[in-house]
Amino acid sequence: MKPRVMSLVLFTCMVGLLIAPINVSFTSACISLLAVAIGSGAAGALNMWYESDLDALMSRTCLRPIPTGKIKKDQALYFGIILSALSVIIIYFSANLISSILLASTIAFYFFVYTIWLKRKTPQNIVIGGAAGALPPVIGWTIATGNISLEPLILFLIIFLWTPSHFWALSLYKSGDYKKAKIPMLPIISGVKTTKINILVYALIMSPAIVAPYFFNFASIFYLIVSSVMTTYYVYLCFNLYKSQIAKVSNKIARKVFIYSIFYLFSIFLILLIDNILK
Repeated sequence: MKPRVMSLVLFTCMVGLLIAPINVSFTSACISLLAVAIGSGAAGALNMWYESDLDALMSRTCLRPIPTGKIKKDQALYFGIILSALSVIIIYFSANLISSILLASTIAFYFFVYTIWLKRKTPQNIVIGGAAGALPPVIGWTIATGNISLEPLILFLIIFLWTPSHFWALSLYKSGDYKKAKIPMLPIISGVKTTKINILVYALIMSPAIVAPYFFNFASIFYLIVSSVMTTYYVYLCFNLYKSQIAKVSNKIARKVFIYSIFYLFSIFLILLIDNILK
């Protein structure tokens, strides 16, 4: 069920729920967030069912349950399908129709569009597929409000524009794995230099989206200052990666970018949540 991925999905969804202008009962909120967690786990299970052959080839994924024989492929498939249906039904009754449609769309997009269609066919798999990972805060907002407005779309944009630099940094220092599995990640198809340029460009493009909550009046100067400092350091790391020439150094910086990017996204949403609580 990819619990580490699920935790970030659940957290960004919770932030979308808590900063929404309408309060939801504690019970409804908990049940709805549980449904999102189940849906995220279901998508992860279906992804690992479909990609078990690739997972077995890559050092990063070879210890997952299916390649190690702890779980059979059919078990993972049935588990993923049942949990997908269960999550959509639960959120429909605990929240509303639009939340259930968005959750179903997220699971379907991640599995059918990203996993089956894009991942093995194009180096832009992460860019397009990133839409699935960017939807949880929108779902959280709709759980509370029952509609979509500008605020959750900005949250969507933050994660959507963050995703390429995050995953391409991973693909740089794990390029051997992706090459072995014949996954057309950007470093393999277009080269290391092009990947570094793209990482830096997306980090820069992401920057306006990060500060947008302040300029659209759902974050304060506190959020603007802290997020700007963190984003400046993120861009600085990506620029250092772009400048690096020695492969060993590049891999080390790429790993640093990847690790910081996880901390960075979590922190941006945490600061936004704290900012809204303090207002």
